[in-house]
Amino acid sequence: MDSNGKAAARTVRIGGASGFWGDSSVGAPQLVASGQIDYLVFDYLAELTMSILAAARLKKPELGYATDFVTVAMKSVLKDVVAKGIRVVSNAGGVNPQACAAALAALAAEQGVPLKIAVVTGDDVMPLLPKLREAATPVRELQSGKPLPDKVLTANAYLGAEPIRAALDAGAQVVITGRCVDSAVTLGVLLLNILARILFKNKH
Repeated sequence: MDSNGKAAARTVRIGGASGFWGDSSVGAPQLVASGQIDYLVFDYLAELTMSILAAARLKKPELGYATDFVTVAMKSVLKDVVAKGIRVVSNAGGVNPQACAAALAALAAEQGVPLKIAVVTGDDVMPLLPKLREAATPVRELQSGKPLPDKVLTANAYLGAEPIRAALDAGAQVVITGRCVDSAVTLGVLLLNILARILFKNKH
């Protein structure tokens, strides 16, 4: 509150640690070490990335996510992230977000760090393919107009920012998603803070 009893503006500092799978690994350590961020967000996914991850899961059911997120990025910053209260949002889950969360939980246990992890699911629409094929207007490829192929490795909807906001609001320190729109990892954070500010203003 300022001297006039009004809610003071709060700056939310979000560090973007990656823009694609294979991006430089120096971003996360630098951002965390700076001490100037409240949130650390990672974007890993593209259409080609999803197909690569689906192929990896086909060979090994425990794969299908961006392994670097756990074995490189979070391994190097996890203790500092928790100590500094930095919250993390990442779509590193790819086509197997539960496995990504399990790997991160194992890393946290190994480092002796308590960690609340939330997983956003619902983007996997593989179970809907039979209905989509049999619909009155069957789903077709956008540009070519070709029907769905007989063999599909993965089919995913693009989720938005609301599930991420809800997971953060529920107290998650790390939120892992599957396929979401690229902006959702950042927008989910902003929605949380905008809503908190609105609620605060309504109470006062």
